[in-house]
Amino acid sequence: MLCSRSLGRSLTLANVWGTLRAMTERRVAVLGTRYADLSVEEEVLGPLGVSLVAGDGGSAEELLATARGAEVVLAGSRPRFPAQVVEALAAGGCRGLVRYGIGTDSIDVDAAARAGLAVARVSDYGTEAVAFHTVSLVTALLRRLREADAAVRRGDWGVAGLRPLHLPSRLTAGVVGFGRIGRRTSDSLRGLGFHVVAHDEYAPVPAGAGVRPAGLDELLARSDVVTLHVPGDPDGAPLMDAERLGAMREGSVLVNTSRGSLVDVPALVAALAAGRPAAAALDVYPHEPPDVSVFHPVADRVLLTPHMAWYTEESELDMRRKAAEEAARLLRGEPLREPVTTPEVAAR
Repeated sequence: MLCSRSLGRSLTLANVWGTLRAMTERRVAVLGTRYADLSVEEEVLGPLGVSLVAGDGGSAEELLATARGAEVVLAGSRPRFPAQVVEALAAGGCRGLVRYGIGTDSIDVDAAARAGLAVARVSDYGTEAVAFHTVSLVTALLRRLREADAAVRRGDWGVAGLRPLHLPSRLTAGVVGFGRIGRRTSDSLRGLGFHVVAHDEYAPVPAGAGVRPAGLDELLARSDVVTLHVPGDPDGAPLMDAERLGAMREGSVLVNTSRGSLVDVPALVAALAAGRPAAAALDVYPHEPPDVSVFHPVADRVLLTPHMAWYTEESELDMRRKAAEEAARLLRGEPLREPVTTPEVAAR
């Protein structure tokens, strides 16, 4: 049995050892996620002698407190990294930021480059999930499932209140953005019978894709369905402003599963009231969670989902593993798989 003096000496040695370990242990901060645990990240980063710390990252103060001493930050969609936060992280020895997902608009990338922080992202995950969700929203709007459900619940019966409904083979779908998700969405829509036109500002729509290339104005004028799959404007200017919404066909539907900034929400509410488009489905919003009260005047014409298009169990695991592996590359000083910026200082 240890005497009190021996016990005190043991506690002192334990405290010293704990302090030394904290000083030498490598840390990665995980911010703004809603995962049940960090088992995926631990599996990838644990062999490197890394300890994980987690926090909400909802404020600059909480973010910096959680990330103190971390060499890498793994960030969900909520945390914001303006220049001051980026500079503070760099000053504390952080090597870089890895986004769980595609968008880096929450990070001042220029400030990160100046401060010597690498920024990486994960874009090749969830392609099937987002395309599936997009097509689910398209079919829900065109089949007027929300209205049909409400009608049955209030005791109505039949299709009189749901007219007109049309077959996909009689409709044209316009796909804006023809990257991985746009192509997968196009394939699914074509499989249902839609005629598909596509527009991509950054690259030509390839020949033999089974779709007809079109300029954006032509696409909006021709399409009964418009789906968005493009990055947001760096300055936040909406792609679908009042003018472009007004250029859509009467009775058409709009689906956005890409970036909340792509759609001017007040303009959309006014456009829905005017019937151009007749209905819309949004999974992403300029500010999240959104103020749903702005949709009340057109509540029966809009379908809202909680930024879930990316999510399936499989796509979440894929994204987490790829993000953790990117963090491991940063820690080992290896080239990043999907860098947004890789300043020389970041590989210190």
